[in-house]
Amino acid sequence: MKADKTGMHGVWASRWTFILAATGSAVGLGNIWKFPYITGENGGGAFVLVYLICILTAGIPVMMAEVLLGRKGRMSPINTMKELAGQEKAPQFFQGIGWMGAISGFFILSFYSVIAGWTLYYVVKMISGDFSNVTADGAGEIFGGLLSDPLLLTLLHTIFMVMTGVVIARGVHKGLEDGVRTMMPLLFLMLILLLGYSLTTSGFSQAAAFLFSFDFEHLTGASVVEALGHSFFTLSLGMGAIMAYGAYMPKQASLGKTILAVGFLDTLVALVAGLIVFSIVFTNGLEPGAGPGLMFQTLPLAFSALPGGQWIGTAFFILVAIAAWSSALSIAEPAVAWAVEKGWSRGMATFAVCGFAWVLGLGTVLSFNEWSDVTLWGKTFFDSLDFLTANIMLPLGGMLIAIFVGWFMTAESTNAEARIKNPTVFAIWRFMLKFVSPLAVLAIFLHGLKVF
Repeated sequence: MKADKTGMHGVWASRWTFILAATGSAVGLGNIWKFPYITGENGGGAFVLVYLICILTAGIPVMMAEVLLGRKGRMSPINTMKELAGQEKAPQFFQGIGWMGAISGFFILSFYSVIAGWTLYYVVKMISGDFSNVTADGAGEIFGGLLSDPLLLTLLHTIFMVMTGVVIARGVHKGLEDGVRTMMPLLFLMLILLLGYSLTTSGFSQAAAFLFSFDFEHLTGASVVEALGHSFFTLSLGMGAIMAYGAYMPKQASLGKTILAVGFLDTLVALVAGLIVFSIVFTNGLEPGAGPGLMFQTLPLAFSALPGGQWIGTAFFILVAIAAWSSALSIAEPAVAWAVEKGWSRGMATFAVCGFAWVLGLGTVLSFNEWSDVTLWGKTFFDSLDFLTANIMLPLGGMLIAIFVGWFMTAESTNAEARIKNPTVFAIWRFMLKFVSPLAVLAIFLHGLKVF
């Protein structure tokens, strides 16, 4: 493969555009919805500390490897792995990394769009004032009414999928690049405004203490595995998204510094979101370990009791919607890029990928109402897809990426692309990639399968 290969899809205008795009991929519902509630469930600061350690030891090394593969191949993850596995004389099954990533991303897009549609609904409900002076029962009824209405869920799912498809269809520069240049600064602005507000609340100091004081009594083995799993999945690893974005990364950009910047921004967003959420929770005397309902039932109740809560709540759910939108773009990109390489126009490729994902998403819509009693091995359609991707496909893909780069690519071939000048740093990264990261991901995989 020629060193100056650029690929048919184009290249990000700059290193910082890639950082914004990759951060947009990583920052999503997992940061703003899931991170606060699992932190609350696992006791706060000790869980955060373990999470940060996992980001450094497992997430960042695998992310660097995945971006390296993308930039070296300059194609969709499917074709990149097909070519690189042959070049490095690796077993043929490593070619399946690209297929598994694209398929898992397709599955995730189908249900991610449904969940993201809820955020659009909550933006409208907040603006309309429907949560003003709402009671706990009232907030629960609004959320329950949303889930029980398949037509409304389908409409929201459709709107969000169209939003995603319109951006992707415009290509790397006019679509993805322009999109992240608009979305990410807006997301950061919304975060800063909400953080500024949280500083004025009586619960901010309690929120900071909860997030950054280390009480290891609440930390269990399951907590450690959950922190490991979340650190891995929050970076969008194993689904081909980061590999696809890496294919558009400028050749001269420093791989190590760039990925560290993405990891830092992703983690910063999660921590700031935690401060915002828990400031509101503690100010209103609510329970930080409220679980998945924290964002859709507990927080609206808190917003209703705050001065200007209608507008604060609207800003919060706009923030969540933007984060979900930026992630959805990267989830769909691997499959779209592959279809373009097969000769499809980008518009038709986007229509096909998003269209089929929309159809599959109807199963998730019905999982919350008409099909709620239909289960496979005790799981609804949505739960089955979520389990398959989060507990099997993504960790397996991430583990194979680490093994492929760590064991089958030579040190010379790897550093020719990574361009890590410090030999000690390169050796540490290779060691983490060969031994620590695969074992960490294996732990996620086995825990997901309830082996231990």
